[in-house]
Amino acid sequence: MIAAQYQWNIKHVDQPSAEAQAVAQAESISPIVAQILWNRGYQTAETVHTFLNPGPEQLHDPNLLHDMAKGVARIEDAIGADQQITIYGDYDADGVTSTSILYETLNEMGAKVNYYIPNRFTDGYGPNVAAFKKLIAAGTQLFVTVDNGVAGNEAIAVANEAGVDVVVTDHHELPQELPAAYAIIHPRYPGAEYPFGGLSGAGVAFKVAQALREEIPQDLLDLAAIGTVADLVPLVDENRVLVYYGLQLLKQDERPGLQVLMSGAGLKPAELDEQSIGFGIAPRLNALGRLDDASPAVELLTTLDDERAKSLANDTEQKNRHRQDLVKQISAAALAEAADADHRDRPTLIISGHDWHEGVLGIVASKVVETTGKPTLVVNIQDGRAKGSGRSVEAFNLFTALDGHRDLMTAFGGHHMAVGLTFPEDQLGALADALDAEAATQKLTESGPSELAVAASLKVGDVTMPLYQELAKMAPFGTDNLQPLFAFESATLTQIKAIGQDHSHLKFQLQEGQHQLNAIQFGAGKNVPALTAAPSDAAVLGAIEDNVWQGWHSLQVMVKDLKLTATTATPEPTTTPTVAEAQPTAPQAATSAPATGRVVDARTMHLNQAMFTAFGVYVFFHRNVYQQLAGQLPTGATALLVDGSVQQPLPADTPAFIVDCPDDTTDLTRVLAELKPQQVTAYLYKKESLSQLGMPTRAQYAKLFKFVATHQQVDVGHQLDQLATFLRLPRTQLVFMIQVFFESGFITIDHGIMNGVAHPEHKDLTMAPSYQLREQQMQTEDALLSCPTAALVQRLQASLT
Repeated sequence: MIAAQYQWNIKHVDQPSAEAQAVAQAESISPIVAQILWNRGYQTAETVHTFLNPGPEQLHDPNLLHDMAKGVARIEDAIGADQQITIYGDYDADGVTSTSILYETLNEMGAKVNYYIPNRFTDGYGPNVAAFKKLIAAGTQLFVTVDNGVAGNEAIAVANEAGVDVVVTDHHELPQELPAAYAIIHPRYPGAEYPFGGLSGAGVAFKVAQALREEIPQDLLDLAAIGTVADLVPLVDENRVLVYYGLQLLKQDERPGLQVLMSGAGLKPAELDEQSIGFGIAPRLNALGRLDDASPAVELLTTLDDERAKSLANDTEQKNRHRQDLVKQISAAALAEAADADHRDRPTLIISGHDWHEGVLGIVASKVVETTGKPTLVVNIQDGRAKGSGRSVEAFNLFTALDGHRDLMTAFGGHHMAVGLTFPEDQLGALADALDAEAATQKLTESGPSELAVAASLKVGDVTMPLYQELAKMAPFGTDNLQPLFAFESATLTQIKAIGQDHSHLKFQLQEGQHQLNAIQFGAGKNVPALTAAPSDAAVLGAIEDNVWQGWHSLQVMVKDLKLTATTATPEPTTTPTVAEAQPTAPQAATSAPATGRVVDARTMHLNQAMFTAFGVYVFFHRNVYQQLAGQLPTGATALLVDGSVQQPLPADTPAFIVDCPDDTTDLTRVLAELKPQQVTAYLYKKESLSQLGMPTRAQYAKLFKFVATHQQVDVGHQLDQLATFLRLPRTQLVFMIQVFFESGFITIDHGIMNGVAHPEHKDLTMAPSYQLREQQMQTEDALLSCPTAALVQRLQASLT
C-alpha cells in the first residue's frame, strides 16, 4: 500500500456554478477556469478580467509606499552632492536582484554608487555592525539597504552616530522596535499600508527605481521577476504584473550574464516560464551565497562585458553543481539518520552531522520533510556548536515551537515554516525532547496529512490541449496562485518504470479506454514494484503540463501525490529498472470499422511522436509541416502533400491521417473524396488559433503605420520580438500586419530590412492577398476546429460516402 502524503480536497470545478458560468460567458473563458478563479475570490467579470489580463495600469503609485518621497529626496540629494552611496544587499536571489536593480538605476542617474553583499558565514543576514563601520571608514555617506534593514537597529544606530543616513527598503516582517533609519520604505509599514503588501525585496527596489525615474523601468522587469519568483511571495496583484512582463523581457533578454547562465541551465528563451526561474535561474544565483560570496551574482546580472559574463556564469554553474553534490551527499546521510532506531518513531526530527556545509542545510531539511512528513532541523556540529536550519509542515508552527525555548539556543529566528538556529552541542537532546513536547501541544500527530485543494477528478480523455491552454491563462503560477491540480482515480497505470541515472524517478502512462496520458513523479522510483503489482488500484494527483521534447509537444501529468489502496503483496524486483524510454505503441487500424467509426477526432495544437507510428497515408496541406515531418514516418507509410488534385484512391483497409488544418474546407472535402480512406484520424494541427487571435484592429494598424513612418532601416529579420514588445502586439499578429502592409505597398522589405514608403498610394487593406487568406483560414477554423466532435464527424463522413 502507498499512502497519500496529502488529504485531497476535491472542489469539483468541472461542475461549475451558475455564477461561475455567467462569468465564463462574459469573459469568454472556460467554465472550469471561471470556477477555479471563483473559488480563489475572483467572483466578478471585472476581477476575472483584471487577473487574466495583467497590465501596467495595475501597478500602484510608488509614492504610496511609506517614506518613499523622503527616501527618494535623500538619494537625489546624495547624487547632487556627489556623496558615496552604498547599496547594502543580501546574499540570496531576491537580494542580488534587488541590489542590481538599484545599482543600475543609480548608475544611470550619475550617482557615485557601489554595493556590498554581506557574507552568509561572516556577516550574517542584514546590517552588520562591523561591515557598516568598515564601509563608513571607506567613505560611505549614505546607505540604501535592499531586501533587509528593518531589523538592523544596532548597525543603523552606529551609522547615525557617524553622521551617515540609512534609507531602508525591505519587505520582511516588521519587529516591535523599528530602527532609527532616515527613511523606511516598506509595503506593510504600520498605519501607512501600501495597496499591496506582498512585494519581494526586488519588488520594493523596483518601486524605488520607478519613483526615482518617474516612469516604469521596463528594462528592470527581468530582475524584478527573478527576485519575485525566487522569494516565493504571492503571485497576485502587482507581483503578477511584474512576473508576467518580466518573463516576456527574459525571453529576449540582452543581459550577457543571464544569456550565458540560462544557456548553461539548458533553458530555451522561447520556453521560459516561472518554473524556469524557480528551478533554473534562482538556484544558480542562490548557490553563490550558499557556498561563498554572492557579490559576483550582482556583477553577473549587471555586466555588459560578454567575456566577463561568460566567466562569471561558468563559475556560477560550477558552484551550483557543487551545491547539488553537497545536497545529494548530506541528504543521503540525513535520510538514513531519520530512519534509524533513535529517530524513526519521533514526531519531529533533529538531524545532526559533522563537516556538513551550513549553506545547504535548509535544502536538506526540506528534502527530509518531503520524505518523512515530519518537521525537521538539520544542523552541523563543529567545535561544540550546532548550527543549521529547520523546515516544517503546515500543521506545525516551527517558530512558535522553538520560540519558548530560547534558553537552549544562542541564536534563533524564522517563521511558521522555516527557521535558522544555533545552539550548544550539549543541548541537542534537550532541544529534541522540547520539540517533541511541542508536537504534542500542537497535536501534530492528530492533524493527519496536510490538505491539498484539488480542482476536479478527471477522466484521461478529459485532458486536451484546449483545456491546458485555458488553464495556462492563469499563469504565472506561484504562492497564492497555485497551478491547478487534478485527480485521476479510475485510470490504469501502464509502462511503469524508474528513470534517471539513479532510477530515483517514476514514469508511467495513465490508460483509460482509448486514451493515454504520460505522467512523471520525481523521487518516487521506489514505488515501481508496488504499482506494477496493482496498476488498476492507483489514484494519481498532479498538474497538467505541456512536455516539449526535441520540438515535440505532448501533455503530461506532473504528479504531486499518489496513493495505492490495493492489498496485493509487493513482489521483489528481479531486474534493475531500465532508464530507456519505451517507444510509443502504434495505434491499431480497424479492419472493419462501422460507418460511425470511420472518423476519429484527434484535433490538436501540438504534434508528438506517438501520432506518427502507424501504417497509413499522412495528408499534409502546408509545405513547411510536410518538410518537417515527412521524413519521420514509419516504414511503409505514405506522406502526401496536397497541392493539387490527388486522384489516387487508397488500397482497401488503408487509414488516412489528416495532419494539419487546410486553409479551405473544400481542399479537405476533395482529398477525402478522392482518396476514399478506410478510416480517417483528424489531427487538423494548427499551431495557433487565428480565430482567437482575430483580425488586427484599426488602432493596431494605425500604431504600426505610425511606427514605419517614423523609423527607418528596421531589421525585422532579427528584431521582430523586440518590435512586437515595443508595439505591444502579439508576434503572430505583427508578422501578418507587416505582410499586409508589404502587399499593399506601404513598406518595403529588402533582406530583412523594413522601411516605410513615402506618400504611399491609398489601398484597401482587405484586398491584400494575405488578408483574404486570413479570412478564409478563420472560416475554415470555425468549420473544422471550433465545432463539436459530432459536427466534425458528420462533415468528414459526408466526404467519405
